[in-house]
Amino acid sequence: MKLTNCLFLTVLLTLALSVQTFFAQPVDEWAQAEEAARNIRQPEIPARDYVITDFGAQTGNNADARPAILSAIKKATADGGGRVVIPPGKWLSRGSIKLASRINLHISEGATLLFSPEARDYLPAVLTRWEGTEVYSYSPLIYAFEVKDVAITGKGTIDGNASSEFLTWIKKAEPDFQRLRRMGADGTPVAKRVFGAGTYLRPSIIQFFRAERVLLEDYTVLNSPFWVNHLVYTDHATVRRIRVDSHHANNDGVDVDSSRHVLIEHCWFRTGDDSVVVKSGRDRDGREIARPSEHVMIRHNDMGGEDGIALGSEMSGNIRHVYFTDNILRKGASAIRFKANLDRGGIVEHVRVRNFTVEAFDNLIWFQLDYPGQLGGNFPSTYRDIVFENFTVERAGTVFNGDAPIAAPLRGVILRNINIKQADRTFILKNVEGLKLENVVIGDQRVDGQLEWRHIQPK
Repeated sequence: MKLTNCLFLTVLLTLALSVQTFFAQPVDEWAQAEEAARNIRQPEIPARDYVITDFGAQTGNNADARPAILSAIKKATADGGGRVVIPPGKWLSRGSIKLASRINLHISEGATLLFSPEARDYLPAVLTRWEGTEVYSYSPLIYAFEVKDVAITGKGTIDGNASSEFLTWIKKAEPDFQRLRRMGADGTPVAKRVFGAGTYLRPSIIQFFRAERVLLEDYTVLNSPFWVNHLVYTDHATVRRIRVDSHHANNDGVDVDSSRHVLIEHCWFRTGDDSVVVKSGRDRDGREIARPSEHVMIRHNDMGGEDGIALGSEMSGNIRHVYFTDNILRKGASAIRFKANLDRGGIVEHVRVRNFTVEAFDNLIWFQLDYPGQLGGNFPSTYRDIVFENFTVERAGTVFNGDAPIAAPLRGVILRNINIKQADRTFILKNVEGLKLENVVIGDQRVDGQLEWRHIQPK
């Protein structure tokens, strides 16, 4: 009996020491993130070409190449997949191009795929996600719905058309998106959320909706009607060496929207809105779908536009395990802008941002967690466990602007090894808890310590 008790105690002690040793080991979270990026699966597409001129495509401003492009996609699909080639020249598409599984739409160097300017060409309505709410609306110009093993490649240009009718809708859309917001908040069935002819919700130029194994590589995008590269419910996506030079309203370069295992690298962005933004749905619609964006790596990109990197404001389905590293941010309003409001709910956590070179922005880091809402909700969002480190900054209007609601203070943010040559203002804080500063240098001043700035509830 005594021997049994002794053996039992020995086993317990061994287990306790093993657990202690396990938890004592430092976790290299960046190594884990790099490993996750290496494990992102690439599309498998047969190496055979279907050149659109073999299907009757002709160049020119009035010749519609769309029927030939769709015929090439259909033939390639029937054969088990392949590369649909847009050769050098200017090719007009009067309407959307719908991709299929095991298809690579290849825009050759010297080719321009120009989309027609008439909005009616992008009907009938398709299922899409518009600013985080599911809806049937105008088709994205390149649309991939429920596909696997799909790519858009090549050094050519995709042009949404500077004369697009969609660009005249920017000031017309508010009644429609307010109506869509209410439908999402009321739980109106998606089948009844139809915004076709006579409505004004602009489509993305490229959208993948429920996709697996996606590659976007090398092409240039101009004149997007709305968001540029929009990944919705997409798993295992690589975005590499693309160029976005599109400066209209809401022209985010890449929107990662309720998507997982995403790598964005070596891209060049000059945009009318965020260069790269991570999202996960809006308000009740996003909370009920409950699909997070997670395991996202954004590295070695050159970013310029209104904002550099962003999270939200549509983040109701949660965001976690997002890594930004070794990016250059040029000039704009906010280098880093994380957003939410009381309509959203949702949790954003475990976000790491490091090794940034920043030129000049009005705000270096802005947590705008009281972003304007439309519904008067009471669903505070949580942002926590966020680290910024190893920054070199030429100029910032404001170093850190943290504005959170009383019900959900901003918690667990660390600024480490941040070197700012010039700043007009340092910290603007509202309901921020435990903001840690480690070797933050602003001009000739070094700041270390912890800041707390909380609203005092009246007695």
